Amino acid sequence: MADAPPGRDGVPVSLWPVAGFVVSRAQFDSMFPSKNRFYTYDALVGAMSAYPGFAHTGSDTVKRREAAAFLANVSHETGGLVHIVEQNTANYPTYCDARQPYGCPAGKAAYYGRGPLQLSWNFNYKAAGDALHIDLLHSPNLVQTNPQIAWKTALWYWNTQSGPGSMTAHQAIVTGAGFGQTIRSINGALECNGRNTAQMQDRVNLYKRFAQILHASPGTNLTC
Repeated sequence: MADAPPGRDGVPVSLWPVAGFVVSRAQFDSMFPSKNRFYTYDALVGAMSAYPGFAHTGSDTVKRREAAAFLANVSHETGGLVHIVEQNTANYPTYCDARQPYGCPAGKAAYYGRGPLQLSWNFNYKAAGDALHIDLLHSPNLVQTNPQIAWKTALWYWNTQSGPGSMTAHQAIVTGAGFGQTIRSINGALECNGRNTAQMQDRVNLYKRFAQILHASPGTNLTC
């Protein structure tokens, strides 16, 4: 097979970032060699328009760290972008908080984990849908059938929600607080402060590998 044609500055076209994204298509594919075809690079790039500060804030190193951190957590949550929905179906009925005034109109077992960061709970579907102007409360299946919506929900959580942490994952990277704080924001109640350290370490290992692929130093404060 012939080499890829040279592009600007002699860099092959396949390695060009798209729309200013610091991750090229080839780098994305190398991070997720067994990914489900649902999770496309183009859908991710398209979804980024909803949160233009993502991987576009700070120095080039910070931008690359944020992309690596986001994709590392995504990889951990989905088994390398293999799973679209939560695999433990026994958990499905547990994600309905009926105390919310809007209840669970799609059904008590409808708000299970979906997408790159496994969006779950009726209140998260409601909040994400409101932010993205999509009725996810009544149509949660959109997160497992529309790739761009799936990526948008992950970016919504990353950029706007602190979860059990004290800051959003986006803030954790752009302020220099470190990758460990992204873990705390996403699943800190189960993986930080000595709980499930193997799960935490898997996220850290993925982050280090992805940062290396993106030619960025991982920084400090990697654990939580």
